[in-house]
Amino acid sequence: MSKQKFGVILPITLLSYFLILMDNSIIFTSSVQIGQSLGLSAGQLSWISSAYTLTFGGFLLLSGRLSDLLGRKRIFLIGLTIFGLSSLIIGISTSPIVVILMRAVQGIGSSIIAPTTLALIMDAYKGDMRQRAISYYGATAGIGSSVGLLVGGGLTSLISWRAGFLINVPFTIVLIYLTWKHVKETEGKSMRIDYLGSLLSILGLVGLIYGLTEENWLILLAGLVILVLFVFWEKRISYPILPLVLFKNKTSAGAYLGRLLFMMTMLPFWFFLPQMMQTTYGFSALASGMAFLPLTIVNFIVAMQLPRYIGKFGNKRVLLAGEIILAIGLILMALSDTSKGYWVAIFLPMIILGIGQGLILAPITSAGVHGASDDLAGVASGLTNTMHQIGGPIGLSIIVALSSSFNAALWFMAAFTLIGLVIVATVIEPDRK
Repeated sequence: MSKQKFGVILPITLLSYFLILMDNSIIFTSSVQIGQSLGLSAGQLSWISSAYTLTFGGFLLLSGRLSDLLGRKRIFLIGLTIFGLSSLIIGISTSPIVVILMRAVQGIGSSIIAPTTLALIMDAYKGDMRQRAISYYGATAGIGSSVGLLVGGGLTSLISWRAGFLINVPFTIVLIYLTWKHVKETEGKSMRIDYLGSLLSILGLVGLIYGLTEENWLILLAGLVILVLFVFWEKRISYPILPLVLFKNKTSAGAYLGRLLFMMTMLPFWFFLPQMMQTTYGFSALASGMAFLPLTIVNFIVAMQLPRYIGKFGNKRVLLAGEIILAIGLILMALSDTSKGYWVAIFLPMIILGIGQGLILAPITSAGVHGASDDLAGVASGLTNTMHQIGGPIGLSIIVALSSSFNAALWFMAAFTLIGLVIVATVIEPDRK
């Protein structure tokens, strides 16, 4: 099939997804400047990131399900509008409270965009074209966070941290126009909305993420209890916000765990490595962002070849290879002596990490929506993205609590990846030809 047949839907979804991923990581290289500009304490500064993470992760299940029930186009336009307006207010505001509140609102917009982009891809493409589109989606997931570090560092160093948010506005306006003109509305379902389940899922996920991020074990326990109640409620109700039938598919269930463990590995990596390079090597925000280019470029090159690899070897084998290569890269970096400099200690292992990451994201995404019917595409996408969002805080909280150095943190990341490898090998079913 000709690549030209993808039309405008794929660029719309990939650019939208890229923007929200970039905004999630842009904070890592611009946090110091944000804190100085707004006069924030360390605790207040953490909320610039936490407010976004909490609402992004907390509203994903509801947002994904609403796209199934109310129609993709309508929900997607709402998400883009929320994201664009909140980005504008963040970029021009001088009030710390307003910035933090708008980061929370921006997270809600992102929670709508993330699952709806994947659901739109599933609606628009079938067969080989769908696999190729998901490969590009996975490549975007891989490079979005890394490029966010580079863009954040570059804009902060050359212009201002505000430019990292204001740059979203013109892109969002273009995306709203293209979506309104080219995306066809899917039919909504005449089904009641599970409001209690929605509330429980939001409170439970927010409690889980906040408890982990802030190391508040009482709130963490409350979040876990609410999530248990949420599952019991979803079992009883005939119109659940999260149909538990999704977990009966072994491949999908394994992919959810695999995605969780992948982000337990990678978010701490993106968090700790820029700090290590700035303190050990004296890198600027821009330089520490550029230091991720080897991983980003290799990731992109590998991901572009994924449709051919998956067609030849199958989704599971490619995913297994990615997990093995990612673990090797992390172990090599953990064994490296950082005193020998960036090119020896970081650059070479990062090439291997880029290969592993490039081989993982598209197959794990594809497995996460494996077997989901059209009317469950949104919530399946939402669940996949939920695992992506909660994995990071879980991994980061464990590593912060138990490791005392960057090298020790790398060994935890390698352990998470090896657990993911076991799950992929034993739970995810081989491709059926």
